[in-house]
Amino acid sequence: MFRRLFLDHPASVGESYGEHFGVASRFGVTMIAAGVAALIHGILPFAFKTTGSRAIIRLHRQIAEKRAATAAATEQVKTVEYVI
Repeated sequence: MFRRLFLDHPASVGESYGEHFGVASRFGVTMIAAGVAALIHGILPFAFKTTGSRAIIRLHRQIAEKRAATAAATEQVKTVEYVI
């Protein structure tokens, strides 16, 4: 039960529990900050014009790069050269 709740998901993305906590926390804080900037931008249109969209682009790029690296590592393990 503990493993399923706390360790399976981090392992599925190639991270330990601590690493996953750090990455998820950093993403969460970034999204909160971008959200606050977007709310302020709604009130003051001259402020934080691109902060939210830049945060989204940056976070998406990081996730896409991480997934590509994980997929490449998984594929590498399946190759004949790795096995031999």
